[in-house]
Amino acid sequence: MGKYSGKNAVITGGGSGIGFATARLLVDGGARVVITGRSRATLDAARERLGENAVAVRGDVASLSDLDALAGRVEDELGTVDALFVDAGIAGATPFESTTEKDYDELFSVNVKGAYFTVQKLAPLLGAGAGVVLTTSAANVMGLPETSVYAAGKAALRSMARTLSGELLPRGIRVNAVSPGPVDTGILELTMTAEAAAEFKAQRISDNPMRRFGTPEEIAGAAAFLAFDATYTAGAELAVDGGYTQL
Repeated sequence: MGKYSGKNAVITGGGSGIGFATARLLVDGGARVVITGRSRATLDAARERLGENAVAVRGDVASLSDLDALAGRVEDELGTVDALFVDAGIAGATPFESTTEKDYDELFSVNVKGAYFTVQKLAPLLGAGAGVVLTTSAANVMGLPETSVYAAGKAALRSMARTLSGELLPRGIRVNAVSPGPVDTGILELTMTAEAAAEFKAQRISDNPMRRFGTPEEIAGAAAFLAFDATYTAGAELAVDGGYTQL
C-alpha cells in the first residue's frame, strides 16, 4: 500500500514540468490521477510514462466547455476527488511599454480565469477533507521587470487561495497555494530566445540565496503536502523558492 493508495487527484497542466512531477509522485504512491493539458502529444507521452493509474484528458482551461467536459470525464473515471492541483499556466516576459491587449488577455485567460473556473467546475466532485492547491509564483511579490501582467495574475491566484477557502471550508475543503521560485522546467526556452533564456536563468540564480534553480520534484512534494497532509492549513501560500522571497 502506497501513501496515496485509494486517493484520487486531478492535475491541470499535468503533462510536463511541475504538474507532471506531481502526477508521478502521486501515481508512484498509489493514487489514481487525471492529468490535463493542451497538447495531445505531450499528454500521450506523459500517460505512457505514468502508467495505468493515470488518465489523460486534452483540454484548454481557458475554455469553459473544455472544463465542463473535463468535469464529466473526471466524474466517470474517479467519482470523487481528494486533491485538485491547479497548475496549468503560461509565462512570458511582457515589458510594460510594449504589452499588447492580446498579451494581457491571453495571460489572464489561462492563468486566472482558467484557474478560477477549474475550481468551480470540479468543486462538486471534491469530497470532505479534499485539498485544492493553486500554483502562484515568487513573481507575485517581487516586482520583477517585464512580468507585470504575469505577476498580477499570480497575485490574483494568491488572493483566490484565501477567498475560495472561505467559500469551500464549510464543506471541509481546503484551498492553499504553492509559490515556486525559479524552477527549470524547460518553459523558458519555449517562450524566449535561447540567449534571453540563458540570461534570465543566470540572473535568477545570482539573485537566489541557494544559488540554484529548484526542481519540479521539490515543488511536487510541497504541493502534495498541502493537498493531503496540511489538514489544519487553509488560505496559505507556501514559498518553495530557495529563500528568494524570504531572505
